[in-house]
Amino acid sequence: MADLATDELHKSEGETTDASKSVFNLGSVVGDLTIEEDAGSNDISLEGLQQELEECKADEVVANILSKGVKLREYTKGVENNLRQVELDSIQEYITESDNLVSLHDQIRDCDIILSQMETLLGGFQVEIGSISSDIKILQEKSLDMGLKLKNRKVAESKLAKFVEEIIIPPRMIDIIVDGEVNDEYLRTLEILSKKLKFVEVDSMVKTSNALKDVQPELERLRQKAISKVFEFMIQKLYALRKPKTNIQILQQSILLKYKYAISFLKEHGKEIYNEVRVAYTDTMNKVLSAHFRAYIQALEKLQLDIAGPTDLIGVDTRSTSLFSRGREPLKNRSAIFALGDRISILKETDEPSLIPHIAEASAKKYPYEVLFRSLHKLLMDTATSEYVFCGDFFGEESVFYEIFSGPFAVMDEHFGTVLPNSFDAIGIMLMIRITHQHQLIMSRRRIPCLDSYLDKVNISLWPRFKMVFDMHINSLRNANVKTLWEDDVHPHYVMRRYAEFTASLIQLNVDYGDGQLDLNMERLKMAIDDLLIKLAKMFSKPKLQTVFLINNYDMTIAVLKETGPEGGKIQAHFEELLKNNTAVYVEELLLEHFGNLIKFVKTRASEDPNSGSEKPITVAEVEPLVKDFGSRWKAAIELMHSDVITSFSNFLCGMEILRAALTQLLLYYTRLSDCMKKIAGGSALNKDLVSISSIMYEIRKFSRTF
Repeated sequence: MADLATDELHKSEGETTDASKSVFNLGSVVGDLTIEEDAGSNDISLEGLQQELEECKADEVVANILSKGVKLREYTKGVENNLRQVELDSIQEYITESDNLVSLHDQIRDCDIILSQMETLLGGFQVEIGSISSDIKILQEKSLDMGLKLKNRKVAESKLAKFVEEIIIPPRMIDIIVDGEVNDEYLRTLEILSKKLKFVEVDSMVKTSNALKDVQPELERLRQKAISKVFEFMIQKLYALRKPKTNIQILQQSILLKYKYAISFLKEHGKEIYNEVRVAYTDTMNKVLSAHFRAYIQALEKLQLDIAGPTDLIGVDTRSTSLFSRGREPLKNRSAIFALGDRISILKETDEPSLIPHIAEASAKKYPYEVLFRSLHKLLMDTATSEYVFCGDFFGEESVFYEIFSGPFAVMDEHFGTVLPNSFDAIGIMLMIRITHQHQLIMSRRRIPCLDSYLDKVNISLWPRFKMVFDMHINSLRNANVKTLWEDDVHPHYVMRRYAEFTASLIQLNVDYGDGQLDLNMERLKMAIDDLLIKLAKMFSKPKLQTVFLINNYDMTIAVLKETGPEGGKIQAHFEELLKNNTAVYVEELLLEHFGNLIKFVKTRASEDPNSGSEKPITVAEVEPLVKDFGSRWKAAIELMHSDVITSFSNFLCGMEILRAALTQLLLYYTRLSDCMKKIAGGSALNKDLVSISSIMYEIRKFSRTF
């Protein structure tokens, strides 16, 4: 190995020496040739030399050469010498480092051998890795296949577990169904049994399984046992409802509703037994509630205060009947038959608790029928609401409620069938109509529709009865015996007061309802009373008394209507117009009675023009008696008029208003007489006898102050 390295080194040195010799010889030859060629050449073009020199000024070496003025040939030789020296130095350095280079060469060769071995090793690794990759791929495929199988097995396991769970009958469940008491645990067990029964019935695959053949007889026996036990338990609880003084609502809410799932179980798995329980409950509640309402109605009847009978009509003479001829309790004030009074307060108490009969009876208090009507229907609403909600929760059927309440509805119908035909209290009937309407609103707010048809039926039965009683009042006015009713008294007639109070009551009851049917009936009643009042007025011999009678009755009617508030409407306006017209008539009659000649002259002659040349002109002689007569007694006449008004009119304020109107009209007549005198020839001679207008105004103001 050392010999080989030595040979290589000698060989390299020989080559280096030959190379050096060839370089030296070539350099000297080339240098001479280049200089000689450049010196003697005439073909070299110097065009562009100046530009190149300018560009080379930036080069430090070129700039240094040019600045020193060194010849190019000399400089070139210097450069060549430097290059040769550098080359020799390089060769010497290479020779010096030859051992290192040989060592480096050996190291490179060793590395190459090692790398070759590693390449072989890595190639083997690559082959092995490829083999492992194919194995991993195979394992991955097997893993996916095993995962799919596992998933399928889990699905099969879950279905099988569900099947086993649903179809198996635990011994504990059998013990509870057969021997356990009906309680919360029993109900939970019924739910489990129900699920198993439904599972067997619904799933078609289960029906074909062999496991079902073993289990189904046991399930059927458990179903029958559960149905039997639940039936006995529910019947026992239902019998408790029949015990006297049982609070049905508390029993339903605290006991029966706890076992409503038992009813659901019977409904799903024992339809016939469910129907028996349903019939037992409806029959029990029907009888119990019917008995309760019947007893309550009988207790309320003892509290009833009769208001009106068939003869208590507007146009019937009070002297034709007596309290002793009635088989009912007399009223403290007979006008309460036609006046609403405090009875309207019942409309603010429609949702108040029902009356408790024995407490009310102990206080010896009696009530108009509308109070009992409200109390009875309040009890009906509360009972029906509770039962309707319970039936929906317990049975899930609305029809159960209607079957139960067919009995109570029949009791109520029987009661009203007895009461209504004997009811002649029109105000009471209208109050019942309004109470029924408010009860309908209450049930609507509760969102309980179970009494809709019943309350509609009650409303439909009340309106015809009201119409019939109302027509009786109208006919009593149309067929009234005027001679029997007439009294020689100009003050308001009791028939008119009845009408006013009756009309005011109905107007007040119609304020929030605007019932057009009631308005039409009151219009018919108004026409009837107008006719009767005119007939009664004509019974007076003097027209003045007739007018006073009409004014007193109209004024009283308006006053009664005003007491109800601003709702009098057309009826009040009608009587105000009649009052105004009759007041004007009375004023004329009153003035004619005391100043007849003056008024006759003013109306017939005062408007004539004395200078018109008429056949009979107005003279002083014709006017003088009128002026003197008025001046002599006008104050006394006014006093007589005042006294007449005070005694004629029952309403002092109305009388004073009429007197003032009469005095004002008298002043107008006298003013026209005074104006007429001024136009007559010589009429100024009567000025001393004229009463001054200020004096008459003073008297009018005096009575106005009294007013």
